[in-house]
Amino acid sequence: MAEAYRDYADFLAEHFDGKVQKISINAGFSCPNRDGTVGRGGCTYCNNQTFNPDYCKPQLSVAEQIEKGKRFFSRKYPSMRYLAYFQAHTNTFAEISRLSALYEEALAQPDVDGLIIGTRPDCMPDELLDYLSRLNENHFVMVEYGAESSCESTLKLINRCHSWNDTVDAVNRTADAGIPVGLHLILGLPEENDDTIMSTIDAVSQLPVDTVKLHQLQVIKGTKLARDLEARLYTVPGYTVDEYIDLCSRIVARLNPSIAIERFTSQSPASLLISPQWGLKNYEFTHKLNSYLKTKGIRQGDLFNR
Repeated sequence: MAEAYRDYADFLAEHFDGKVQKISINAGFSCPNRDGTVGRGGCTYCNNQTFNPDYCKPQLSVAEQIEKGKRFFSRKYPSMRYLAYFQAHTNTFAEISRLSALYEEALAQPDVDGLIIGTRPDCMPDELLDYLSRLNENHFVMVEYGAESSCESTLKLINRCHSWNDTVDAVNRTADAGIPVGLHLILGLPEENDDTIMSTIDAVSQLPVDTVKLHQLQVIKGTKLARDLEARLYTVPGYTVDEYIDLCSRIVARLNPSIAIERFTSQSPASLLISPQWGLKNYEFTHKLNSYLKTKGIRQGDLFNR
């Protein structure tokens, strides 16, 4: 365990005996707020190029992507086991027959011990959840929902096209099905402030969530967010490193101590990133944050309000 908070390694250790590594998969899905199902254009900040590894290409089969990912990681960790991470876009946005074929293709690969499925909270029908629950009886299965914020005006502004109530419903149904749940949150979204962010943390802390991913809002070239900011349609907080460390420390103190924190930052390619340009790798930021938490004597849940 990290000295000040429950980290992702603690969560994984409860499910696996040895080291496990996620292998990202791009299965060629779209999103319902891209194709007109609930909206068009996608999330204003989104550019999937910012988080897809080089081996993660939809032109390759799931098996081929996993094999390339294994070759990438096995050079350093020959005995590593793997989780197939369906990451790009909305990975439950298809017919169940197609989804089950892709998920089971991943689980059939050597050394793959489970699935992590990234999706939206409005894209988890009961039929699919029942299937995942059955799959979870013999394999590790986890669902990560992109929640981003609990503020309805923010969700509308960034074109998420789902509500916070959708998130609450999906998390509760997934947890009731016995499946571990992760939430993704973005800090510093348009028009949000510290009070808005802490309201989201408080709301998340009341849910049966196993893990959270936090990261700073990144303004990426070619996105609607970048164009909107250039046109001065709204503002974003634009944290410095020190300001963001302080924000994360207050989130740690406020967050339910049973929830593992997978990360605090994300690092987009320099060729795509407009801001913030901190010049820090993720592990360097985490080291700075951990030092700050230790100096201040802050521990997860110090200010958690049950």
